[in-house]
Amino acid sequence: MEMKRKSYLIAVLILILDQATKWLASARLDGHEAIEIIPGYLRLSFIRNSGVAFGLFTEVQSAWKPIILSLLAVAAIIVIVVYSRRMTSSRILLRVALAIIMGGILGNLADRLVHGSVVDFIEFHVHESFYWPTFNVADSAITIGIALLLMDALRNPQGGESRKDPVSEWAGVQSPASARRMEDEKHESGN
Repeated sequence: MEMKRKSYLIAVLILILDQATKWLASARLDGHEAIEIIPGYLRLSFIRNSGVAFGLFTEVQSAWKPIILSLLAVAAIIVIVVYSRRMTSSRILLRVALAIIMGGILGNLADRLVHGSVVDFIEFHVHESFYWPTFNVADSAITIGIALLLMDALRNPQGGESRKDPVSEWAGVQSPASARRMEDEKHESGN
């Protein structure tokens, strides 16, 4: 299976895991007391978050908020898909990072479209003195994906080769690097 398809599979698996855990949290925690997993540090509880990851913008009250946040999520997905299609096959870490982020965005978008808010249920705290905002699998995926993006940026500070060579395309000529990329793409697609 080519890497492009694998990256979409990663995104779909994260979406499925996110939705399954949110369904379990809704079924087991909604209207019930929190479940302490690691006393003093980690518990499972149920909240509906009308904001974005980690409760950001929850306090903003507007009838437009779910629509705006959904449109931003759709725009981010489009940017990821378009960028992924133009990316060279050698940027595996970048492709995986974007797939993980896309899976997280899709998970929270699905909740927002169906419920108008997102289910959060993982609560990290240090005894009763520090609380990290309650989050979910999608939020975790987005965070992990961003960390992988940063790792890729450190490994490839120049950004690597882009799939298209704009100068060659404009001039109607093919550079040796473009020819190699086209040959790699043919081999990758099996043609």
